[in-house]
Amino acid sequence: MKKILSLGGVFFVFIAVLTVMLGTWYTIDQTQRGVLLRNGAFVEVVQPGLHFKLPWIETVYKIDMQTHTKPYGHKGEAMEAYSADQQPAHLQVSVTFHVNPEKVSEIYSRFGGDYEAAIQRIITPHVYEKTKVVFGQFTAAKAITNRGNLNTYSATALTEALAYDPVFIIESVQVEDITFSKEYISSVEQRMQAEVEVQKLQQNLAREKVQAEIKVTQAMGEANSIKAVADANAYKTIAQGKADAEALEVRGKALQQNQSLIQLEQAQRWNGTLPTTMLPGGTVPFLNLGNEAHK
Repeated sequence: MKKILSLGGVFFVFIAVLTVMLGTWYTIDQTQRGVLLRNGAFVEVVQPGLHFKLPWIETVYKIDMQTHTKPYGHKGEAMEAYSADQQPAHLQVSVTFHVNPEKVSEIYSRFGGDYEAAIQRIITPHVYEKTKVVFGQFTAAKAITNRGNLNTYSATALTEALAYDPVFIIESVQVEDITFSKEYISSVEQRMQAEVEVQKLQQNLAREKVQAEIKVTQAMGEANSIKAVADANAYKTIAQGKADAEALEVRGKALQQNQSLIQLEQAQRWNGTLPTTMLPGGTVPFLNLGNEAHK
């Protein structure tokens, strides 16, 4: 019996020693921060690494420091808002955030280490409020075409709203989807079709204008070509007439100065045929030259 009690005591001591040894050291991962409590009271925030604590007296609660993204308006959760032009819409928003390293102790002291409770009390109310306010500053068309500005302004508004209680740091806000009413979507489609038709008409008008300009250019080219030919012909006619007039003038002066050239001209133009009838006392053409010589 004594041996049994002795063995039981040794076993108890062994378990106690093992418990003490295992309970005196712990590790904090790089993505975590530790809240060290002594008899339930806050002592300090523990950084990543290997650490030691007093067994049974001190405990450590680990806080996740990783970046998380929480969706809003998904899976049937209503997040309705109105645009600047009074168009109702259903928004789907995602908020990316992480715990402020300087506020780790408050996660435990204020929310008992309940991470989701902290999100619901600090972030969620402002997401609904600020996103709707920012969305209301955009018309429905601009909310779609300027999604980047909508995201940026929403993140800025949410960050400013949490500035008084910066337990979380907002990294970004993404408006992932905007669903408008069927009536508005139908009107947008009709407007887009009308704009397409207008663009087609403008393109056709521009094409016809270009074609007309091409025809005008071609007509002007043909007219200029015809004018150039006419000018060339007129110049040729004038030049030929001037040359003929000058030739006649030179020829006339030459005939005046030498009468024999007249007879030479007549001889050059005679075809060698004598006239078939002659007047009494008339002379044979060119034969009177000999008679004058005999005289």
